[in-house]
Amino acid sequence: MGPLGGGRSVARGGGAEFIAACDMAFAAIGRAGLGQIEALMGIVPSGGAMQYLSTRTSHGRTLEVILGGGLFIAEEAAAYGWINRALPAAELDNFVDSLARHFAALPAGVAPAAKRVLPPDDLSAGFVREQSEWSRLFAEPAAELLIRGGLARGAQTVDGEKRLEEILREIPLQSL
Repeated sequence: MGPLGGGRSVARGGGAEFIAACDMAFAAIGRAGLGQIEALMGIVPSGGAMQYLSTRTSHGRTLEVILGGGLFIAEEAAAYGWINRALPAAELDNFVDSLARHFAALPAGVAPAAKRVLPPDDLSAGFVREQSEWSRLFAEPAAELLIRGGLARGAQTVDGEKRLEEILREIPLQSL
């Protein structure tokens, strides 16, 4: 899990879940990062994070992302399968535009047919389990301690957002 410099774009929690739910996703090298930091708050992700991510990455990598609570740079996210590919920022827009133009130029019905013949992902039972576990953990004292501790340390500020994983890892759980 590598660092990101200035001018970065980070998607954590719900933002990372949105990306995992997309048919395709691309990221700028040196600028983009993804993270599921909920475990650092004493909860598991909800909103489909674990379901969608498990369709993109292996079982072990999904657990690493969810339980590790780290920030993954674009190259790591691509290597894991979380996104399609990582490209230099200067090439990203042209690549995605070219790909979109290519898809749009295909004969009518080809793109929807390609999506229909992929194995169906019925994630509904997983969504229910995910929400149930999130709700259960959210009610635990550890979640309250970690979430309140993060807010007290400025996790909701611009500076705190840049250091979110670090802030949450610093909160002692000994008082439980």
